[in-house]
Amino acid sequence: MSKDGVGLRAVTRSVAFLTAGALAVTALSGCSSEEKRSKPLAAQDIAPAARDQVADGGTLHWAVDAVPETLNTYQSDADATSTTVAQAVLPSMYRLDANGRPQVHPDYLESAKVVETEPKQVVLYKLNQQAVWSDGREIGAADFAAQWRALSGKDSAYWTARNAGYDRIEKIQRGANDLEVRVTFARPYADWRSLFSPLYPKDVMGTPDAFNDSARKKLKVTAGPFTLKKVDRKGDEVILTRSARWWGHPAKLDEIVLRAVPREKRAAALAAGEIELAEIDPEALGRIGLAARAGAKPGGSPLAGPGGLPAHGSGSNLSAADALRSWAVAHGDDEEAADEELSARQKERRALAAYKREQAALKGFEVRRSLEPAYTQLALNGASGPLADERVRRAVARAIDRKVLAGVVLSPLGLPAVPVGSHLALSGQDAYADNSGALGGQDTEEAQALLADAGWVAGGRVEKEKKETKKETKKEKKKGEKAAGAEGRKSGRDSEKEDDGTYVVGEDDKGDHKGVDGPQHLAQDGKRYANKLRQGGAPGAYAPKGTAAPAAGATKVLAKKGKALALRFVLPSGPGSGTLRTVAGRISSMLEKVGIRTEISKVSDESYFKDHIASGQYDLALYSWPASAFPATDARPIFAKPVPAADGSLNVEQNYTRVGTDQVDRLFDQAVATLDEGKSRSLIRKADSRIWAAAGSIPLYQRPQLTAVKKDVVNAGAFGFQTPVYEDMGFLEKGVKASARPSGD
Repeated sequence: MSKDGVGLRAVTRSVAFLTAGALAVTALSGCSSEEKRSKPLAAQDIAPAARDQVADGGTLHWAVDAVPETLNTYQSDADATSTTVAQAVLPSMYRLDANGRPQVHPDYLESAKVVETEPKQVVLYKLNQQAVWSDGREIGAADFAAQWRALSGKDSAYWTARNAGYDRIEKIQRGANDLEVRVTFARPYADWRSLFSPLYPKDVMGTPDAFNDSARKKLKVTAGPFTLKKVDRKGDEVILTRSARWWGHPAKLDEIVLRAVPREKRAAALAAGEIELAEIDPEALGRIGLAARAGAKPGGSPLAGPGGLPAHGSGSNLSAADALRSWAVAHGDDEEAADEELSARQKERRALAAYKREQAALKGFEVRRSLEPAYTQLALNGASGPLADERVRRAVARAIDRKVLAGVVLSPLGLPAVPVGSHLALSGQDAYADNSGALGGQDTEEAQALLADAGWVAGGRVEKEKKETKKETKKEKKKGEKAAGAEGRKSGRDSEKEDDGTYVVGEDDKGDHKGVDGPQHLAQDGKRYANKLRQGGAPGAYAPKGTAAPAAGATKVLAKKGKALALRFVLPSGPGSGTLRTVAGRISSMLEKVGIRTEISKVSDESYFKDHIASGQYDLALYSWPASAFPATDARPIFAKPVPAADGSLNVEQNYTRVGTDQVDRLFDQAVATLDEGKSRSLIRKADSRIWAAAGSIPLYQRPQLTAVKKDVVNAGAFGFQTPVYEDMGFLEKGVKASARPSGD
């Protein structure tokens, strides 16, 4: 996620992951009577229940990826768990509704509005008179002013991730009384609602030392339905406890325990009763579904498969011949072999018994599903090579069937397979409009015509590639294979003379790989890596392993000036990448049909963003961005035109495709400085149309959101856009039936 706010700026559910709880307040951003608002493609799925149906007490164990390095969400190493903690224990002036739109948070704010525009913009905040910090001090102007000074960018001693919006503030003053805060802007700022969410106490923001260090490991002062009880790094958990000083609806739960559990171990942790709430991968989804089906069938076994053999787990592929051989060895004259065989069979039986127990326990869980407020895109590097020509980029875009790709990912999950039509918003948000028509849909003939116009012709002379050009890909291949566990090549490629880690995808690779990735926060990648790279490092990426594919295709090679049209498709080699592997294979097949060959190069996760995406060493890549409630502010660095830096390098900010225009920059600048919401929204949509036309990135699909939840847990699950209402989460009262789940239509 972008480390510049909680849930509002980088609308990631927790970035993600973390979103819930409806608010009965009027939307701030309205549409004209002629304008039809879009709706979210899928509803949240949280088993909603009224507060009187939720039991008082209990502890909710919630699986997270890691114990956070910092609890200060404005620092560059903040993560999804930092966001979760901040949402539960700190003030936010606004939170997001089911459409991803900012709404006044009434527990902290009675109202906020622009009261002056001339000579300068002034926003007046009227705070809830009950709002106090846990030490009893009123929340007020001193806290707002301290946060502004820390995040304004004027003092480099503050180690902030970014300063957008705060750098436009001129001064902050007390209003007519202690409950009023007047914020005066030096320059107009349309996205002023993005500020002060979360709000930290002046004790944290008051000095650089306090900002940089005091809130990393603990929060002495809070102001939410929960307080921070403990960060247990040895036990890999963060413990939140109900706040005695909270003035709103008291939290139903006694505690929320955020427990770090690796994704591959979450099904076992759920079955063991160690957690009740967890984002899961497709394997766990399948296991929970299997357990539910087995439980619904009288006499059904969670292990039963065709012919009575185990459907999953050890022993599932044991043939009759293998079983006979095993019996013969176990009962033969070779005592040593018999002992080994008996030992193996005992181990097999124990594994099957353990699996059966886990499957029985998983019947107590269900999978709640929605769509993340984030989209996956195909990035096209326009800095050099064939894709520097806009016609070639447009040809790539016109060759791709985005609806098919969305269907591959979302249809198996029963989620709407609708391609994303905007770079800057998702369906349901105010700024959303399908502007893909500025580029055009899938059209093979048009793609081929664009390639021909760019000088790429079929059957042209192709110069032989020099071996020296393969050194780098060979090096990267070794790094990628090491990270992937040296999984080796698929059969059928043994005849290649040199195994250099670069594969040319041809017609035979249809990309029909199975599996759907679970939510592993790819929605955060673009913004997360932008922040990490400023500190000289990048963590692993969630994206597909490189996949070997047959080289020969029926389509004639396109060539120009002796060079074949081949694009390097760079993909990380880390685990958990089934869906993206499928998507990459399908894209490669689609491009091959118009004569564009792809060389799939797998690289280590650690080098993916740092050494390839950020440095421009790729032609095609797959990664995602979160949708923002404030695109004029947050999307600008992603699509800004790169400019030369003082040292002669190219400053790309977060625009890893290196494709940008002066016109798009002007539209962003106008949108962020326009206080008329309708005009600002119109400018954002115009900017999106220009971004589509430039074909630097192609939005594909909104990411699925899968959450395994114990059946009696309510008001929690797949939150979609909404910020979670932590005080309403809990366990259903005994004898009460949960509300019907949404259809997701």
